[in-house]
Amino acid sequence: MTGLRGKITLLVLQNAPLILFAVLIIVFGTMSGRFLTPVNFINIINQASHIAIIAIGMTFVLLIAGIDLSVGANMYLSAAVLGVFLAGMPPLIAFPVVAVLGLAFGAVNAFIITQLRVAAFITTLSTLFVGRGIALYFSGNKMVPFSASVKTFGRTAYLGIPSAIWVFAAVLIIALIVLKLTTFGRQIYAIGADPEAAAKAGINVKRVVFAVYCICGVCAAVGGLVSGSQVAVASSTFGFQKEFPVIAAAVLGGTSLFGGRGGVLGTVFGAVLIQTVENGLVMINANPYVYPLVISVIIFIAVFTDSSRTAVLERLERRKIRIEPE
Repeated sequence: MTGLRGKITLLVLQNAPLILFAVLIIVFGTMSGRFLTPVNFINIINQASHIAIIAIGMTFVLLIAGIDLSVGANMYLSAAVLGVFLAGMPPLIAFPVVAVLGLAFGAVNAFIITQLRVAAFITTLSTLFVGRGIALYFSGNKMVPFSASVKTFGRTAYLGIPSAIWVFAAVLIIALIVLKLTTFGRQIYAIGADPEAAAKAGINVKRVVFAVYCICGVCAAVGGLVSGSQVAVASSTFGFQKEFPVIAAAVLGGTSLFGGRGGVLGTVFGAVLIQTVENGLVMINANPYVYPLVISVIIFIAVFTDSSRTAVLERLERRKIRIEPE
C-alpha cells in the first residue's frame, strides 16, 4: 500500500505544473473573456520566448547539478554592447557578435568554476555584479536605445508567427538534438547523476562542464537580444533578477536542482506557465505589486515540488533495491 501511495504521490508531483497550468487557464479564462483567445496565447508564447531561451541554457547547467545566477547580467551586458557599440552594424554582423559576447561571459564563469575550483554559486553571483557593473559603465547608467533594424526584428512576423518565437523554436530544436541524439548530451546526464562515476567511465568532466556554462552564456545573450528587440530600449534594470523566473521555469518543467534529470521540453512549458501567470494578472487588472508575490509563490512551488519529487524517487529506489532477489 505504501508503494502504491508513493507512486501516486510521485505521479502528482511530476504533473504538478500541468495541474497548475490547467487551474490557471480555468481561473483566468473565467475572470477575463480576452484570455482564452488565439491571439492572446500567441502573445503569451511571444513574451515567454526570451525566458524560454535563457531557461534552455539554464537547463544544461542544472542537469550537471550546477547553477548560473549571472544570466540577467549577461543579458544586460549583451544588450548594452548591442545598443552602444553595434548600433550602426547590420543585424547579420551585430547579432553573432552579441552571441560571441555571451559565449565569452559563459567561458569566464566556466574557467573560474573548472580551473580555479570556485563553487558555481559564488562564481556566478560574483559575475552577476561584475557583469552588471560593466554594462552600467558602458551605458552611462542611462537607457540604451536600439537601432531601427533591431526594433524591426522584434516586431517582424513570418507566416504570422513573431520572429522571437522562430528564434526560440530554433534554440529548442538545437537543444533537443544535443541532449537526445549526441554523446555530449548523454555525458551531461551522466555527470549530473554521478560526476565521479562519469570521470571513471572516461568522460572529461571539466570539458563538459566548461561547455555547458558556455552554452548557458550564449542562450542568455540571445535571450537578451530577443527581449531587447521587443522592448526597444535597455534600461538599468534590464535583465534584473531574470535568473529567478529562468530557474523556476526549468525546475517547474521537471529539471532537478540536484542534476541528472530533466529536459528542455519541460523547461519551455515552465516558461510558458510563468508568462501565463503574468499575462493573466494583466488581463484581470491585478495590482502590479502583486506580481512579485505571485512569481515568488511559483518559485517556491517549483523548488518544493523538485525536493519532494527527489525524496519520493529516492524512497522508491531504496524500496526497489530491498525487494530485488540476491
